[in-house]
Amino acid sequence: MARVWIFGEDVNTDQIVPGRYAPYMLKNEADLRKYPFVEARPDFAPNVQPGDLIVAGKNFGCGSSREYAPLALKLVGLGAIIAPLFARIFFRNALNLGIPCFTADLTQTLRDGQHVELNIEQGIILTDDGTRIDLPPPPAFLREVWAEGGIVPFYRKYRRFPGEVAP
Repeated sequence: MARVWIFGEDVNTDQIVPGRYAPYMLKNEADLRKYPFVEARPDFAPNVQPGDLIVAGKNFGCGSSREYAPLALKLVGLGAIIAPLFARIFFRNALNLGIPCFTADLTQTLRDGQHVELNIEQGIILTDDGTRIDLPPPPAFLREVWAEGGIVPFYRKYRRFPGEVAP
């Protein structure tokens, strides 16, 4: 089961990974795992487990276009992010990296620390108390990119981008 991490509205990329840590990240990508929410929520990086979910308010990933912010979340094995609205460039960076993002407002439905199971293909969350939550189904091309781990692995495998006709 995955743990739910609840965040508020307007979580910006500087909260996800503060810019002052960029020099360390450029030297060693593995160190990037230490920095997600290092100041905004210091318990996150040392305790997040592969498959865990971030459930946030609107405008997740706003701010600068720091690609290392979603990369840090990928490196810790984040299973998905669920928010009613994403900053456009963050959403695109997450797609490129293969991080599933679902558009829904569950901050009042799920609890911080709650354990759930997410079926990404079907867009269904099953909570530890047996509640079923249906997420808006993502388009097929998103599911295809997620399944391959990002846009680059997708392209390497199929020699095309989603929606393009194979050469």
